[in-house]
Amino acid sequence: MSNLDNLHIEMFFDNDSATCSYVVVDKATAKAAVIDPVLDYDAAAGQVSTEAADKILAYLAEQGWQLQWILETHAHADHLSAAHYLKQKTAAPIAIGEGIRKVQQTFKMVFNIADAELMGTGDYFDKLFADGETFNIGSVTATVINTPGHTNDSVSYLIAGNVFVGDSLFMPDGGTARCDFPGGDAHILFRSIQRLYQLPAETVVYVCHDYQPNGRELRFKTTIAEQKQQNIHVKADTFEADFVQKRETRDKTLAVPRLIYPSVQVNIRAGQLPQAESNGVSYVKIPLKQV
Repeated sequence: MSNLDNLHIEMFFDNDSATCSYVVVDKATAKAAVIDPVLDYDAAAGQVSTEAADKILAYLAEQGWQLQWILETHAHADHLSAAHYLKQKTAAPIAIGEGIRKVQQTFKMVFNIADAELMGTGDYFDKLFADGETFNIGSVTATVINTPGHTNDSVSYLIAGNVFVGDSLFMPDGGTARCDFPGGDAHILFRSIQRLYQLPAETVVYVCHDYQPNGRELRFKTTIAEQKQQNIHVKADTFEADFVQKRETRDKTLAVPRLIYPSVQVNIRAGQLPQAESNGVSYVKIPLKQV
């Protein structure tokens, strides 16, 4: 039986942030990875909870699968990561692309985080993947593809004919990720997408978000062929300059993500909350701008 036959993929959807989290399992060894898990967050109440992550843990326990990896495609700006919580429960290591160092250094300055809490060297994460690095989920080999542009640390995970692309690509009718966050660059995203478009046409693409354009039903997987033929922002024959113009024009119209401030502060810490202050409470900062 091939690695492809052994592989099982289960998607968990978080309605609040439109996030797709994935459990990827090698059935031959019962070893699993979780990609982009969500920590529930009530912004008005300032309250975190673990309902979404607990569903994943319950599913793993029910199936008898052991969590081997917690994988982040990037430090998300639209939801809090449950990576740290899953590590606490399972002892599985948390991994992300080595570009997280740049992201940490950028937002360390934005939020004025002390060296004692965040050095900006990839701390809080257990493994920083290099471009092209391979690792195993049980007996299944996975390959890391650097796909920056949305963020400096964005990576995609190629696993037995399936690629988990984070925010770099959405479903074809959703286009691509925005590039106007610190460290984002539409030129770089275009080149990253070209790397993905070099994968075999039948490669199955799993996206991290589906915002269900025009109210259609939820979709979370497509193919490289479909992306190249139908993606509204970047088809196979799209020129870089045209993509950049379209992407940058659209980005200027987009609102700041609702959860960007708590999300980034938690996610650059691999899902850990900021260190508690003297009263035992953790806080997130909101930089104020005077206009």
